[in-house]
Amino acid sequence: MAPETLWPRYRTLVLYGLIGCSGVLLDFLLFLVLYNVVGLGAQLANGISLIAGVTNNFLLNSGFNFRTHDDLSRRYARYVGVGLIGMGIVALALHLFATTGGADANLVKACCIPVVVTAQYWANSRWTFR
Repeated sequence: MAPETLWPRYRTLVLYGLIGCSGVLLDFLLFLVLYNVVGLGAQLANGISLIAGVTNNFLLNSGFNFRTHDDLSRRYARYVGVGLIGMGIVALALHLFATTGGADANLVKACCIPVVVTAQYWANSRWTFR
């Protein structure tokens, strides 16, 4: 495939990945600060940091990537719903491996990110932004 045809074909996926990285970075850095510096519990820090990352990603994806400006409240509700499912996965992992199992909460959170991001891309590209 010629290079000039790659960008139009994979634009949405590439931008979703870049935007996702900004949200993951915001989520993880905010989690580190809230958990390690502020002293919030792992679950509360995870909830706050995840919502911040999800909101960041929704605004950037709807404005720059999928370019959807219609029915934003419905789309945001779907996006947050997908984000909350991801939060549930991370919360369960934190409980099982950090709270109960004694693993480092920072490591558990870091290991969850690739799984959650993959699931969220699939759900958002097929449901939220269609």
